[in-house]
Amino acid sequence: MYVIRLTRMTILSVCVGICALLGLVWLCFGRGGEAAVPASAGAGWGLSFQQEGQAPVGNAGKEELQAYDAWFLGNQEEKKLYLTFDVGYENGYTGRILDVLKEEQVPAAFFVVGHFVETEPELVQRMAQEGHIIGNHTNSHPDMSAIRQEDAFLAELQTLAEKVEAVTGQPMAPYYRPPQGMYSEQNLEYAQRAGYHTIFWSLAYVDWKTDDQPDPQEAIELLNRRVHPGAVILLHSTSETNCEILQELIRGWKAQGYTFATLDDLCAGE
Repeated sequence: MYVIRLTRMTILSVCVGICALLGLVWLCFGRGGEAAVPASAGAGWGLSFQQEGQAPVGNAGKEELQAYDAWFLGNQEEKKLYLTFDVGYENGYTGRILDVLKEEQVPAAFFVVGHFVETEPELVQRMAQEGHIIGNHTNSHPDMSAIRQEDAFLAELQTLAEKVEAVTGQPMAPYYRPPQGMYSEQNLEYAQRAGYHTIFWSLAYVDWKTDDQPDPQEAIELLNRRVHPGAVILLHSTSETNCEILQELIRGWKAQGYTFATLDDLCAGE
């Protein structure tokens, strides 16, 4: 009798566990196989690359993000790429990156922070003069998902926007990238109300460790395996490897039939 009772308890426990697991799966992937935007708690933007040459799955779906004027991926039916750089400080490579972009006639978006604008105004001016978008990466690069008050959140964006306008003489473009990809649904709402598009990415790699840079050839091979139509590409301007491989990457992608478009094109739904 004891053995039978134990067996029933075991079966019941297994059933409860399965139900709980199914419930978790539904919560995470119940919307078209993609995870929902976190309701309040901060989360880091993440990607799952499941097939070479195909767009990855983000931890929020494309349509869900667009409800907040947020993007990580363009039209997957068109071989367009959107090249973006995060610019935290100057490491000696930004000018050379701009040289390559000018030679190859490729537009890019540079997401800058306050320190960079203050210390490298000539580079910021050059970005604007050569037709690149200067995006908002916040003034002090904090974890924005930890900021709950809307006025404090917007202060980070507005302070940076004022610095950029003072240097370039132009209003800042309405594109915001959360530092380290940390965001919440509340953040997306705040940015949207302020007139910003939040820009994540669908292609990136570990390029930001300046004392442990990727091997250039391995980086090219990795990025070529993962490039896909509609890719929003994130590179860091502080990377020596990126500076070395950028022209080869661009020419290789052009040879594959890709063209380069702007964030204006992306957010217009093109």
